[in-house]
Amino acid sequence: MKKFAVVLAGCGVFDGSEIHEATLSLYAIKKLGATYDIFAPDMEQYHVINHLTGETMPEKRNVLVESARIARGNIKPLDQFDPVAYDALLIPGGFGAAKNLSTFAFDGANCKVNDGVVKAVKGMHHAGKPIGALCIAPVLLSRILGLGEVTIGSDKGVAEAIEKMGGTHCTTAHGEVVVDKKNKLFTTPCYMLDADIAQIGLDAENIVRAILQNLP
Repeated sequence: MKKFAVVLAGCGVFDGSEIHEATLSLYAIKKLGATYDIFAPDMEQYHVINHLTGETMPEKRNVLVESARIARGNIKPLDQFDPVAYDALLIPGGFGAAKNLSTFAFDGANCKVNDGVVKAVKGMHHAGKPIGALCIAPVLLSRILGLGEVTIGSDKGVAEAIEKMGGTHCTTAHGEVVVDKKNKLFTTPCYMLDADIAQIGLDAENIVRAILQNLP
């Protein structure tokens, strides 16, 4: 049975992992006959957003603790991730990828990426193992690796940032997965496009299937 490592960035689209993308990715992994472990960095998240009002809340939260909500408590600190133990790595989107896992939301192409995420992505890339990213998360791959074909859908500004970081952006619609076979990168747009939950489920299933089809 193939095993995925899934990296989360908190809980909630505006300050963590996008819950639909994360949950439906986990569902797709199990539905298609694989299994997974969930990881998140043990760090304070950038800020806390009230998802009802969109306003910043005067409190602090931890990315690992918040991600544990999605994982139902079954989660590990990202610094325990070992590429040897996994067949593929998958990173759902949400603003947490651009605020907690990196500073892309603030610094664009000049962003910094969390050390644990850098280590995980480089470890899998050096091992020749597939790396998948949904929604805004492909920017992490472009910043860390400085190469490869990826997609975030059709957002012109983000696509330009990807090109500045050394990646090649491909415009896509829902259900489409950009597969960079040379670098074993797999990306799909999800909520970077106008979407409903059924389209997110389709994107999640298609990216997981594409990864599994390219495993030995």
